[in-house]
Amino acid sequence: MKKLLVTGGTVFVSKYVAEYFSNNNEYEVFVLNRNNHPQPANTKLINLDRKDLQDKLKKYNFDIVLDITSYNRNDVQGIYESVGDVPDYIFLSSSAVYPETEEQPFMENVKVGFNKFWKDYGMNKIEAEEYLRSVKPDSYIIRPPYLYGPENNVYREAFVFECAENNRPFYIPSNGDMKLQFFYIEDLCKIIEKIIKTHPEEKIFNVGNEESVSIKEWVKLCYEVVGKDVIFKNVNEEIEQRNYFSFYNYEYKLDITRQKSLLKESTNLREGLRESYCWYKNNKDKVNRKAYLDFINKNFE
Repeated sequence: MKKLLVTGGTVFVSKYVAEYFSNNNEYEVFVLNRNNHPQPANTKLINLDRKDLQDKLKKYNFDIVLDITSYNRNDVQGIYESVGDVPDYIFLSSSAVYPETEEQPFMENVKVGFNKFWKDYGMNKIEAEEYLRSVKPDSYIIRPPYLYGPENNVYREAFVFECAENNRPFYIPSNGDMKLQFFYIEDLCKIIEKIIKTHPEEKIFNVGNEESVSIKEWVKLCYEVVGKDVIFKNVNEEIEQRNYFSFYNYEYKLDITRQKSLLKESTNLREGLRESYCWYKNNKDKVNRKAYLDFINKNFE
């Protein structure tokens, strides 16, 4: 049985990843957090502050580190120096590392750099990647687009589900043609597991659904899984869309050719949203709501 460490383990991605691997008897799963939230089932808690780890993790002799929650170089450096040179280190980075000015779809070998939409978030991920690659060249880096699925506490599909349940019209930016690329959380876990088992030659992987979807179609699908029809109201593009909508006015696409060697097919978006809604119905209190509806009520209705 391999010892596997998941950083975090209590919110969305890290929680789902921890539970996914804890359900596999090949792994003894540990989670690293400050015990401020309920812990995932069948895992072992390491109750430490990641900013004060020193060498406290070396005694565990981990085989695998899944670094899900590091946002910058200091985060990664703290984990890496504390665990020592583990056999497998996988870092969840972001598609925010790609400058919006580069040719699309973004390939893994394109030059990374500043993105005017993601700003410091993207630059911090770049610095984290560069540090990790410098100290552990055989580490793996995963760059996802928008992740979704059960446990998602980000106010994205949850916002649309809420509008649908309350029979609200949906205020959509411009004509709704902007396209987004998503990736289902369980598919991310399958990619990670495949990397652990096969150790592919490539070390950096874009992941995502092969087909992007317009925001209009995405909203329709969200309403459908709730069992409602949607009435759209178009909003002038001069109004900043992040005031009333979950995404930046930024369309991009990742090349996922490398992913296909690890995962032949990804989860259908409708199916994934259906699973998302099943979770949302019973966990509304876990979603971090934004003030979109306040803005809509004040300015549009």
